[in-house]
Amino acid sequence: MTIQQLEYLIAVDKHRHFGHAAESCFVTQPTLSAQLSKLERELGVILFDRSKMPVIPTEIGVQIIAQAKRVVSESKGILELVAQLKGDISGVIKLGIIPTLAPYLLHLFIRKFLEKYPKVKMEVQEMVTEEIVRKLKNDELDLGIVVTPLHEIGVVEKPMFYEKFYAYLSKGHPLLKEKEFRPEMINQEDLWILQQGHCFRDQVINLCDQRLSGPSNFHYESGSLEGLKNMVNKYQGVTLLPELATFDLSEEEKSRIRPFAGVPPIREVSIILNRSYLKQKLVELLYNEITDSIPAKMTSKSHGKIVRFK
Repeated sequence: MTIQQLEYLIAVDKHRHFGHAAESCFVTQPTLSAQLSKLERELGVILFDRSKMPVIPTEIGVQIIAQAKRVVSESKGILELVAQLKGDISGVIKLGIIPTLAPYLLHLFIRKFLEKYPKVKMEVQEMVTEEIVRKLKNDELDLGIVVTPLHEIGVVEKPMFYEKFYAYLSKGHPLLKEKEFRPEMINQEDLWILQQGHCFRDQVINLCDQRLSGPSNFHYESGSLEGLKNMVNKYQGVTLLPELATFDLSEEEKSRIRPFAGVPPIREVSIILNRSYLKQKLVELLYNEITDSIPAKMTSKSHGKIVRFK
């Protein structure tokens, strides 16, 4: 049994296709198939049901694949450990980040971080929290930047900062005469919200107890905060924005922001990683770079009261 065979095994499980798995491993399909057949003979078990399309792991194959992922991860850890002991800051970080953070956070730290550590390669994907957690557990991502707490088994959460929620009002909106915003001030037809799958949507529903967005004869749920902001700018209505999303607004747009009355609601933003993740030095450096790029007041939990998911 070799590490290479285990990597082929993991690739087939990921792609559920021998040809695609071979391409991802930069080998021919006959080479990959031969190595997996050799592994099956050595173990005395069948790892994949090849009669199905896409191919699926057998019951015992599922258990062996899970163990193979741990073995491959630990084997790579030897190189990571040696590099760390030598003070060599290098390697690839596969990072997932949610859409309500990516446009407002990445540009604050990415360039500085990569200039400081030029041997580090950052691969960033924008996706919803559920997808980030799934890929993290499947070793398709190294780290995630999401809103917490999640309470996922085996996932470590490292809180970085806390964002306030703000109400963003359309031009001429009646609530502009108010200095502060209270959720009970708005009705169902006045609120624009994100589409399902976004944690920010769930938090807005928690705050405002709303189920729909837009006027009664027009239903619109955007996949981005920028989409919601544009609808508010062009039409009547209200949406909620997290703090970072307010930083680059024009002065006119900022005049239409209203803070929440009382203790402001906030969301906790964290780096998440597998408990067994080995690149701890890179995590620490990335964590420090991000928190240094954020206003100091936002790194304190006293910034407000955390809004939980439904």
